[in-house]
Amino acid sequence: MPPRLQLLKRAQVALPAASTYQPIAPFLYPCLQQQRFASILNSISDTPGAYNKRIRRGRGPSSGKGKTSGRGHKGQKQHGKVPVGFQGGQTPNWIVHGKKGFTNKFSTEINPVNLDTIQLWINKGRIDPSKPITIKELSKSKCVKGIKDGVKLLARGKTELTTPIDIVVSRASEEAIAQVEKLGGTVTSRYYTNFAVKKIVRGEMDPIHSLQSRINLGPEAQTGAETSTAGTRLDRSKYKYRLPDPTSRKNFEYYRDFTKRGYLSHTVAEGQGPSLFFRNPAAPPTERRKKVAGRATKLTKQQQEATRLW
Repeated sequence: MPPRLQLLKRAQVALPAASTYQPIAPFLYPCLQQQRFASILNSISDTPGAYNKRIRRGRGPSSGKGKTSGRGHKGQKQHGKVPVGFQGGQTPNWIVHGKKGFTNKFSTEINPVNLDTIQLWINKGRIDPSKPITIKELSKSKCVKGIKDGVKLLARGKTELTTPIDIVVSRASEEAIAQVEKLGGTVTSRYYTNFAVKKIVRGEMDPIHSLQSRINLGPEAQTGAETSTAGTRLDRSKYKYRLPDPTSRKNFEYYRDFTKRGYLSHTVAEGQGPSLFFRNPAAPPTERRKKVAGRATKLTKQQQEATRLW
């Protein structure tokens, strides 16, 4: 770095005692200020230890990784690459013993959506709370992206929700249901498949009504619709495909449960539960499971037969 120009010092000139002090001329003021040159940009560097010297392999002993370049002597790893899982030519263990784990083909991928996100979208005007909020509205407004097999409503930021809404989703948590209904809204859980979600987003399938549903979300959702034998509001002329209903026992029992706000809860007779094989859990005390010393005792065969429906 070139030396910096120091402040010019005023020369001490012997003046007569009777003379007065004379200030420096104004045109000399820029010369008294400290100046820098552009050449210092060439010497700008980071602090010592902020970076390490690059290792240059195979460039002689001075590089520290010369000759064999850190590969060692002889062998397949030194002369080339070894494929993943290669064990010297013998049958790999993953073929002999098989791979661990499995892929559940019956599993479903449910996308979550929280109450605070819905309120934020309402405040921005991206969702209309006066109309039912379905998978189609959530997908079109980008509130939920990449919906696979359905949407589950969760209660994060439940205190931020201040607008009553009517929402139809695949599943909903207890806290989310309680908060929405506290504000005067409704939550409906209904069955969707991956195929149905794709057609609903494209506008080729009704996002709410099916043959077995009795979902009433106001007069706007019923205009121009037909009434099926099951009391469902349908508009077959508007949609190309029909919204499916569950076919497995697990899905049937889930959407027959009113505590989960299932859309098939109207099919449960009075005094019965959502189960297809057992009676309502609220049975007489003699048929309930009694807890003894913190452990639940199994029901006898007579009690099990008494709770079976068929």
